[in-house]
Amino acid sequence: HCQIYIITSFRKQGMKKEKPFIQHPTDPISTQTELPVPQPLFDERSMNLSEKEIVDLLEKMMEDMNLNEERKAPLRGKDLSTKREMVVQYISATAKSVSGGLRNSKHECTLSSQEYVHELRSGISEDKLLNCLESLRVSLTSNPVSWVNNFGYEGLGLLLDVLERLLDKKQQENIDKKNQHKLIQCLKAFMNNKYGLQRILGDERSLLLLARAIDPKQTNMMTEIVKILSAVCIIGEENILDKILAAMTIAAERNNKERFAPIVEGLENHEAQQLQGACMQLINALVTSPDDLDFRIHLRNEFLRCGLKKILPELKETEELDIQLKVFNENKEEDSIELSHRLDDIRVYHLLSNMVKDTGSEPYFLSILQHLLLIRNDYYIRPQYYKVIEECLSQIVLHRSGMDPDFAYRERLDVDFSHLIDQCVDKAKVEESEQRAAEFSKKFDEEFSSQALPPMYACFVYVCVCLSVQWCLLALFLLVFDGVFLCLQIVPQEMAENCFWLKVKEERFENPDMFSQLSLSFSSKSRVKKDVEEKDDRLTQFKKKAKELRILDAKTAQNLSIFLGSFRLPYEEIRDIVLQVDEERLSEALIQNLIKNLPEQKELSNLAELKNEYEELCESEQFGIVMSSVKMLRPRLNGILFKLTFEEQVNNIRPDIMNVTFACEEVKKSGGFSMLLELVLLVGNYMNSGSRNAQTFGYNVSFLCKLRDTKSTDQNTTLLHFLAEKCEEKYPEVLKFPDELEHVDSASKVSAQILKASLDTMERHIQRLENDIQNFPKTDDKQDKFVDKMSISFEQMYYFCLLC
Repeated sequence: HCQIYIITSFRKQGMKKEKPFIQHPTDPISTQTELPVPQPLFDERSMNLSEKEIVDLLEKMMEDMNLNEERKAPLRGKDLSTKREMVVQYISATAKSVSGGLRNSKHECTLSSQEYVHELRSGISEDKLLNCLESLRVSLTSNPVSWVNNFGYEGLGLLLDVLERLLDKKQQENIDKKNQHKLIQCLKAFMNNKYGLQRILGDERSLLLLARAIDPKQTNMMTEIVKILSAVCIIGEENILDKILAAMTIAAERNNKERFAPIVEGLENHEAQQLQGACMQLINALVTSPDDLDFRIHLRNEFLRCGLKKILPELKETEELDIQLKVFNENKEEDSIELSHRLDDIRVYHLLSNMVKDTGSEPYFLSILQHLLLIRNDYYIRPQYYKVIEECLSQIVLHRSGMDPDFAYRERLDVDFSHLIDQCVDKAKVEESEQRAAEFSKKFDEEFSSQALPPMYACFVYVCVCLSVQWCLLALFLLVFDGVFLCLQIVPQEMAENCFWLKVKEERFENPDMFSQLSLSFSSKSRVKKDVEEKDDRLTQFKKKAKELRILDAKTAQNLSIFLGSFRLPYEEIRDIVLQVDEERLSEALIQNLIKNLPEQKELSNLAELKNEYEELCESEQFGIVMSSVKMLRPRLNGILFKLTFEEQVNNIRPDIMNVTFACEEVKKSGGFSMLLELVLLVGNYMNSGSRNAQTFGYNVSFLCKLRDTKSTDQNTTLLHFLAEKCEEKYPEVLKFPDELEHVDSASKVSAQILKASLDTMERHIQRLENDIQNFPKTDDKQDKFVDKMSISFEQMYYFCLLC
């Protein structure tokens, strides 16, 4: 094991392994794996080999080098002596490569395949795993097929085990993502030969793990995975398409997504052009693989429904992408033409009717149509029924097993679709409600902007902005009916002339039968005793279940209960989010509620002493015990809250700072404004000649505001008007200065006091956070990442403040 560690450490230094073979200087053949060079090795082994053995070994050597037929031909034409030397050299090099004893010119010993297997099986740390995988990738790329064969018996399973373990981790660290990428590269190198491809396709987990590893956020890794799946789909075995689609379906179900959604999402990333080309290549490979026209159309339509139809016109034109788009469109047109030829000038219903007429299929076809007539005539439900029926038909008709269904199966198909239909209906109702709400909101905005509301309705404006859609509709209802709502008795004297209640004629609905049914159905006398008994039972049951508070007061406990009920997270998960400063799950609302509702540190310390009585305490105090284990809880929460709101605070004050900065620069660089200052200085010195202010060198810019206060002797004009007239007559270029001061108007609206107060507050928070980090006690808890993450955040905050 020590030897393995030393070798791995050598690889970390960037030393490259020398190839075991050297290409013949006169041989024009160039391969990924270098060929053995004829050497003057006339030993006993070479002399004892027969011609047939040499030819067989040469074929094995070329197969081991992963050569195609074009590159095998020149080697087969060599003379027998050269073939003998090459074969002996190959035997010697192969033995050393398998045993790990081959050395290069720098005397670096390479790892054998079994040593890599041992490393992967030993459960090394994530950092060492990254180096090991990089070294393995190089070995899989540079060594002959026999080396890959020797590694693959057990090594492939270990690689897939490691990849599965990394994919199952709930929280992906940066090192985990790097290891996943290296594993994909190793699998790509492993399958870059006939043997490796067969081994990959022979393992059921390989395609599923590749499909699960597709992540549009990791563009480089996803690019390689998509290319692998495209190649496998094109050159794989006969039923490889079914395996790939099944793997993508299972992976999508784990994430509750459409199976082609990640591929389409990868196409949306316009910054990763290689990923776009690879995704389009996979789409073409999947869609063009089936021989059946119906299945090709089915797959293409599934991609288009998943968002491809919207994305295609937006794709930027690149050389690689243009080729794939051309292939996609050409195949689409060909399938469309084939389908149109099949159904040219024929209506679908008449075609089906003629196909089944006077045949044994006719009664079943008629039964299907009669069942379709039984679908409820409901606006929401009918489309959902047809959607489910279409999906069932597509799964039955587009079978991929190569065999027809079991027609002898006579039992009733016992499948309950009611739950699925209800879900589809609810989803459709929600979508329509959202659409109607958007229309109502748009109409309300138009009405609100076109007509000013009376003062009595001003409060409704804020309500409609802040509350949900239902409350907005309620507010609109109240406005239409003049603000009167049937919830309390209205005094007649308070009714307006056009009040709704003055116009109603409710007596037209009087009906004795209706009154009697109301009395019978809604009389409360017969249930008084029962209601009282049920209420007493509920009170008794509640009193039995209630637990007494030991430390917290009732108000604090109630606030904590409301907080825990609104977020619905386990107590330990909330604690871990705070400890780990988990940015993915952290929210401003969560931290603000914790700061607001958590008891004081003294109460938390008292609760910590009741740890052994945890089950006997109420939920609020149980939560307090869990949170009491977090050191410096309140300073920690304050620091996290500042970090979450810091960027928002910077964005709030940055426009003001930028406006003032630009305005100052414009004032300094404006030629017209400089000329105006000069003119004012000249006039001022002239008017002050003979006084103590004569021959002034400069003045405060604020003096310009006083020009309008200096009036002429006849009180008919001011110095400001005088200067303006002179500039129009003799110095028109001075009057251009307003065009050079674009940001002055915006800068004049900035409050210096408010801006300074905001910056001072941010500076105090940063200083407090820096002190908390410096004074934070050392901890052995690996989950506690406050210092690490907040230190990085502190540097970013300081950088933002410098920008401001």
